[in-house]
Amino acid sequence: MEISDKLLCLFNADVRTEDDRYIVEIPRREVETGAIDPGETYRVALISREAHEAVESEPSGSATPSAEPQPPVEAGELRYVEIEDIGKQGDGIARVERGYVIIVPGTDVGERVKVEITEVKSNFAVGEVVEDDF
Repeated sequence: MEISDKLLCLFNADVRTEDDRYIVEIPRREVETGAIDPGETYRVALISREAHEAVESEPSGSATPSAEPQPPVEAGELRYVEIEDIGKQGDGIARVERGYVIIVPGTDVGERVKVEITEVKSNFAVGEVVEDDF
């Protein structure tokens, strides 16, 4: 699966029924951090969790080589993130633009925290919690 460089935000959400329509709620942090603006129209792509996990587990050599995009974060940057998974070492995992991973030690799935990016690599970053439950 290819993810566009135009991706503004990435989050998990449930689809719920309300009267004769279906609703996907956008987390407040996506508006507050400036990724999206209320009243604007956006294209929405829905990816099942199973499909997302299958893509992440593909070997890195299976894709055709291309220019590596730059990480969407910088050291010292503050970010609001939601912990989506727990890594093999027990650290919290958050995803931001283009599915880029931020590892946040000492957090649990579902926590929403403000982090300072302390280390940036091409395929992941490490963040330190500076504010709990924003």
